Amino acid sequence: MTSQTSAFADAAATWDQRFATDEFIFGQQPNEYLRAQAALLRPGSRALCVADGEGRNSVWLARQGLKVDAFDISAVGVAKARRLAAQAGVTVDYAVADGDALAWPREAYDLVAAIFIQFADPPMRARLFAHMVDTLRPGGLLVLQGYRPEQLANKTGGPPRESHMYTEAMLRESFAGMEILELRSYEAELTEGTQHRGRSALIGIVARKR
Repeated sequence: MTSQTSAFADAAATWDQRFATDEFIFGQQPNEYLRAQAALLRPGSRALCVADGEGRNSVWLARQGLKVDAFDISAVGVAKARRLAAQAGVTVDYAVADGDALAWPREAYDLVAAIFIQFADPPMRARLFAHMVDTLRPGGLLVLQGYRPEQLANKTGGPPRESHMYTEAMLRESFAGMEILELRSYEAELTEGTQHRGRSALIGIVARKR
């Protein structure tokens, strides 16, 4: 969960400060929307976790038998992710990297997981979404979850910027070239650490690269 100067004057320093606690601020359990896609996962396939923060989602994917790469702009977050992976007895290839500066390999992954990457303003979001599609192999899956604009009234997580929120229309347009397997808007109670807690206006998409 990080990146870029669209939301923060110094994104790396901001997230380093937030992650500089023994507590896992987003918890150690995987995102529930990602966990719900377990039946689609194939052991041995290659996955990328975008802006993975403290590692909860990458570690879970590795525990499912996937070969996982993950990155985040925060060195402190990545250090915690490495400790979490070691405690779980799994291997994840972590990198400290900015989403815009990352060398995204073309058609390299069977799965891209992008969970609450709503630090990105619309221009950066468009770049990230394009990179995520490009790095998927044909037949590869994208699993993405975020907040809808209605989340602003809940104040239970996410940035206080409507332009950073997702709508069904926006996601359909952004991933128009993919086969959308699921696009779901819903309300749920989140208990993801201290940062995502309470009634939340959510949206999730699962899409396959043609």
